[in-house]
Amino acid sequence: EEDDDYMSDSFIKQDVRPGLPMMRQVKEAIRKEEKQKEANEKNRQKSIKQEEKEKRDLVLKSALGNENKGFALLQKMGYKSGQALGKSGEGIVEPIPLNIKTGRSGLGHDELKKRKAEEKLENYRQKLHRKREANEQAADQFRIRFKNKQEERKMEVDLRKSQRACQQLDMQKGVDVPKETWYWLNPEEDDKKDEEKEEDESTSSDLSVSEKLHILTAYLRGEHLYCIWCGTTYEDAEDLSSNCPGGSAADHD
Repeated sequence: EEDDDYMSDSFIKQDVRPGLPMMRQVKEAIRKEEKQKEANEKNRQKSIKQEEKEKRDLVLKSALGNENKGFALLQKMGYKSGQALGKSGEGIVEPIPLNIKTGRSGLGHDELKKRKAEEKLENYRQKLHRKREANEQAADQFRIRFKNKQEERKMEVDLRKSQRACQQLDMQKGVDVPKETWYWLNPEEDDKKDEEKEEDESTSSDLSVSEKLHILTAYLRGEHLYCIWCGTTYEDAEDLSSNCPGGSAADHD
C-alpha cells in the first residue's frame, strides 16, 4: 500500500479532535461483537430436548384427523369432533394433558420435595405460634406483677395510716410504749438497743405487709373500737359489729 500523503486534502480535512480515534475504535469493536453474536445465533444448533419439545408442542396443538386410527374408530361408533365421550356425553371433551418428565430425578422426588416444603412451613408456623404464646404469657406475668406491686403499695399506705391511728389512740389512753414496735410509726431510736427490742424487731420483720395490716386492724377494732376503713370510733362492740362491714378494704367497697 502507498503511504498517505500528509499534504493531501483528504488528510487535512480529517477530524483530529483529542479522543476521537479512541471512540471510533470502541464503536467499531461493539459493532463487530454484535455481528458475531448474530452469526452465532443463526448457526447455533438446537439441542435434542428442545427439538423434541417443539415437535411435541406442534403435535399437541393440532387436532386429530381421520388418519389417526383411534379417532377413526370413534367416528365409526358415532363420535363427532368436539363432542364429549360417553354414551350420554358425560365424559371429557379435551384429551388428558401430558405430564412430561424432563428432569433426571427419580420417581417420587417431587412428592418428597413437596412434603419437605410443607413440613418446613408447618414447623415455621408452630415456631411463630410458640413465640406468640410466650409473648402473651410474658405480658400476662407483667400485668400480674404490676397489679401485685400496686396492691402492695396500697397496703403499705394503709399500714402507715393504721400505725398513725394506733399511735394516736394509744397515747390518748396513756400508753407510752406500743404493744409491738411496728404498731406505731418508726420513731427515732437510741443508739443503744436492748436485747428484747432487737428480738421484737426480728420477729416483726418476718411478717409481710398484709399480715401486719391484718393484725393491726384487728387490734384497733378490739382495743379501741376503731375501724381504719370507716375512719370511725364506735361506742361499743355491738355498735362496731352492727355498723362496720368488716376488717378489710375489700369488705368496705
